[in-house]
Amino acid sequence: MSSVPSPFTRLEPQPAFRLHFYKMRPSDLDDVLRLENDLYPFPWTRGNFLDSINSGYETWILRDTHGVLNGYFLMMLSVDDAHLLNITVSRALQGRGLGLLLLDKAKAIACEKKLSAILLEVRPSNIRAEKIYQRYGFARIGVRKGYYPAPNNQREDAIVMKFAL
Repeated sequence: MSSVPSPFTRLEPQPAFRLHFYKMRPSDLDDVLRLENDLYPFPWTRGNFLDSINSGYETWILRDTHGVLNGYFLMMLSVDDAHLLNITVSRALQGRGLGLLLLDKAKAIACEKKLSAILLEVRPSNIRAEKIYQRYGFARIGVRKGYYPAPNNQREDAIVMKFAL
């Protein structure tokens, strides 16, 4: 009897299936935008990603041995903490631990830079993501009113979360 992996179980790559982190480059943006547009009703634009790359943010992609983009994240570093701006896993691979690998990479970068915390915002409607962040160790610290665009020219609040390092 086979079991379905928990969404909080880290994916263990098989010898023929390895995952590799690379710095995001402008040449990756066609793949990144395909994922972004597939997953979000209000996706980032090419310009948003280019601005992040050109500003020197921590912009990372996760590809498999076949070069397929599995996920990515963008994180802005400041003097004291890091701000996780965007973290995305391919729809087909969600629930297999790749989000945790991305969070581990972001955490490793923040620790290497001797930062005190990672901050992020998440939509209240994205219950699954909020639960993943809470299980990882993020705690709610506030709300940003009307932070996200929403359908019908409305706005959705953002839950602000913090992971202390």
